[in-house]
Amino acid sequence: MRGMFTAGVCDVLMEHGITFDGAIGVSAGATFGCNYKSHQIGRVIRYNKRFAHNWRYCSLRSLFLTGDLYGADFCYNAIPNKFDPFDYKTYAENPMRFYVVVSDCITGEPIYKELPTCLGNQLTWMRASASMPLVSTVVKVDGYKLLDGGMTDSIPLAKFQEMGYSKNVVILTQPKDFIKEPDSLLKLMRLSLRRYPKLLARMENRHIEYNMQHDYAFQQEKEGKAIVLCPEKALGISRIEHDPDKLQSAYDAGRHVAEKRFEDIKSFLSSETTFL
Repeated sequence: MRGMFTAGVCDVLMEHGITFDGAIGVSAGATFGCNYKSHQIGRVIRYNKRFAHNWRYCSLRSLFLTGDLYGADFCYNAIPNKFDPFDYKTYAENPMRFYVVVSDCITGEPIYKELPTCLGNQLTWMRASASMPLVSTVVKVDGYKLLDGGMTDSIPLAKFQEMGYSKNVVILTQPKDFIKEPDSLLKLMRLSLRRYPKLLARMENRHIEYNMQHDYAFQQEKEGKAIVLCPEKALGISRIEHDPDKLQSAYDAGRHVAEKRFEDIKSFLSSETTFL
């Protein structure tokens, strides 16, 4: 739910008509970031507040009944196809390329999957990107067994640069001085991921990799190759926040940072070719 910050940033950029050639999202950055390509301003905060207390969206009841804390059918079928329709047509027609990061349970490596239409099984890939360990079933799609992309590549800036996107806007949901510590639930993960030793090994070192990627993003900003937008302080929101007021506060924090730094963003994106 720290992704509400990302939604706030993205909405401001969309309101100002900022377009990009490509975007890549990880976990909530995938499930919320797709609305940039469908150009649905306000959709993320709207449906998250609406369903904050709905057990089918996110609850221990959902975890017990379905194996997923975030109900797969409700989140990836009922909401986009019924309750708050996703604009598949605009998404597909938008030339911006959109990728999600998922973690391969067998190899322990990230996979970078382009989703050109969000039709067919593409939403299943998106669900995989946001399927947190311990509270999600392993997602099986196209012969793969997948979990949350943040387990193997939390900040895929270097990968996006390798793909040819040399000028990047990076949105983080932790403040600049954040230092990630070893996961407090690692002992439980050693049990739940025991069939996937290579993925478990990545999780045991995830804090080291994350901190290196975090530092790399800000180093790229110093060198003029990226601009990093992050909260000015910790958002005070949990991963599974149910309080609509706290969701709104995190969203507003994203809007504040984007508006405060908008002139910097415009200056950075002033060259002919721009990327997200």
